[in-house]
Amino acid sequence: MSILPALPTAASSTTFRFRLSAQAFVLALGLSVVSLTALPVRADSYSEASQLLKSGQHAEALKQVNRHLSAKPKDAQGRFLKGIILTGMNKQKEAIEVFQKLTEDYPDLPEPYNNLAVIYAQQKQYDKAKQALELAIRTHPAYATAHENLGDIYSRLASQAYGKALQIDSSNASAQTKLAMISDLVDGAKAGKGKAAESKPAAPSTPVTPVKPPAATPVTPPTPVVIASADTKPAPAPVARPAEVKPVPAPVVAPALAPAPKAEPVKAVDVNSEITAAVDGWLAAWSKKDVSSYLAHYAKDFQTSDGQSRKEWEEERTQRVGKPGKIDVSRDKLSIKIEGDKATVRFRQGYKSATFNSNSTKTLVLVKRDGKWLIQQERVGG
Repeated sequence: MSILPALPTAASSTTFRFRLSAQAFVLALGLSVVSLTALPVRADSYSEASQLLKSGQHAEALKQVNRHLSAKPKDAQGRFLKGIILTGMNKQKEAIEVFQKLTEDYPDLPEPYNNLAVIYAQQKQYDKAKQALELAIRTHPAYATAHENLGDIYSRLASQAYGKALQIDSSNASAQTKLAMISDLVDGAKAGKGKAAESKPAAPSTPVTPVKPPAATPVTPPTPVVIASADTKPAPAPVARPAEVKPVPAPVVAPALAPAPKAEPVKAVDVNSEITAAVDGWLAAWSKKDVSSYLAHYAKDFQTSDGQSRKEWEEERTQRVGKPGKIDVSRDKLSIKIEGDKATVRFRQGYKSATFNSNSTKTLVLVKRDGKWLIQQERVGG
């Protein structure tokens, strides 16, 4: 179960952390709803609402959370909890309004988008569900629950398309086979979720404090290869021999030549160190919120995601990297694979801010341009 960020509390400078998990309610499509499973103990109507929700007393839980919000109407945690309660009571329209308003007030949080998608899927509004999940993933690329739910939505859309094909041509054997495969996949996943929930009900967890990412392990460059150069001395010049018919002159000896200067050792180019320095420079610019330096680490032919233009991508990254608040981006367990002027780099990326901590696997593809290693591709995972 991954640890995700606590929703910020508007009425207090203290951030209450809680664990978010894929459990609580499983709707008709079989998608995972994000719910609250552990909260710090607080002697107020908020904690009472949480406990009532866990015991299935939705109506009483709604009364308590409304009492809490009457005193703190901007409290994001209370609003999120209310959306969960309304979802459990099948009050979909009201739940949508709560989650939709949360996405407007806190666009960087992926959980409200995810829960909106599940409600849309229950209503068979699969295009809306797909859009909501894509926004969740764009906000938090390492959000596994949203990725899984998006896969379920694609399966449902595929099922509709194959069904339409069979309506047009009932003898289409290929469409029949594919539709059967999709149906087996969806039905099997739903049955598996139901069995797991029945055999092992979720129990409240203790509050978890986010773990600080481990310090980056320095990469030791390989031992330089030195090309040794031996001192050379020329052979002495031959001694002149006297002619037989002439008086014997003194022997002529060529002057001794000074030894050739010792060649300086030639160090092999340490490509690994160059690539490591490029990655560390990129992370440092990101942590310092130096937007111009951060963008300078990307190649002109950088491959953006979701079909964005380079201009749209730069505007989005400028807004995100440069937004107020201290952050720290680090790396650990770095590995490099070099193929000519292209290198694939994998490492564990740590991201830490006042309201969000994460650890994810990051893969970069770098190319060497004008003597510099620049990022051509960037993706989460292997």
